[in-house]
Amino acid sequence: MGPAPGGPGPGGPAVARAAAAVPPVEPAGIRPGDAPAPRPAGPDDDAAAGGLRGARSELRRQVRERRRLRMGILALVSLVLLGAVPLYFGMRTLSRDPVFDTLDALDVPSWAATKTVDNVSGSRWCLQDCRLRERAVESEQGWKQTVTVYEAALAKDGWRRWKVDRCPEEKVEGSYTCWRRDELTLDLWVRDPACTPPPVDGEPAPSAPPAPAAATCTGSLVSVKVRNAIDDERTGPTPTTDPSLTGEDPYPTLTDDPLGEPTPSPS
Repeated sequence: MGPAPGGPGPGGPAVARAAAAVPPVEPAGIRPGDAPAPRPAGPDDDAAAGGLRGARSELRRQVRERRRLRMGILALVSLVLLGAVPLYFGMRTLSRDPVFDTLDALDVPSWAATKTVDNVSGSRWCLQDCRLRERAVESEQGWKQTVTVYEAALAKDGWRRWKVDRCPEEKVEGSYTCWRRDELTLDLWVRDPACTPPPVDGEPAPSAPPAPAAATCTGSLVSVKVRNAIDDERTGPTPTTDPSLTGEDPYPTLTDDPLGEPTPSPS
């Protein structure tokens, strides 16, 4: 009769007792309760610790330098952006005379200003010569229609007619009027265009006038001159040669002697 189901087989209890009697095997060289003894710190450890602290300090220094560099770049860019706009408008003001902006703002139709040529001379601060602004404009209409719109635009912009001698210096064709506003004087001359005639018999054509001429002999030309009133000789009193205002010098120093020698006095 064989062994009962679930019971130990042949030799089973003996194997179990033998396995229980064998103690667990510990790893070679390590016993319970044994711990590795700490190694005393040596100069190599101190050097390694100092090197680590030095590396951290160097890293922090580099981070600070990069932060300062970024802040400096941002500050420089901000200054450039903040100073670029005033510098641009300042250079524009120095290069562009505001009087021309005033003339540009005149309320004249487009046909009365088809082409514009500006010229400026002298110093704005009157260091040697005060500034003279000159503008030459082409108009598509005749000078009578053109002068009407320009005079109306000047009056609307605050200019007042100025009736003064030597306006103009000599009689000219077309219409020549003078105007004043604040510290400025303005001369307005509107006339027929000065067209350059074609060459005759192979001869070269005469030189063109300084003012722009229309392509054909139609329309009109407008010349505007603006000066500082203090530099306009027409604003001051006209000198006179009336002898009654100067009188006679009781002690003349000049004689009729062409050599300028003193006249001997009687002894």
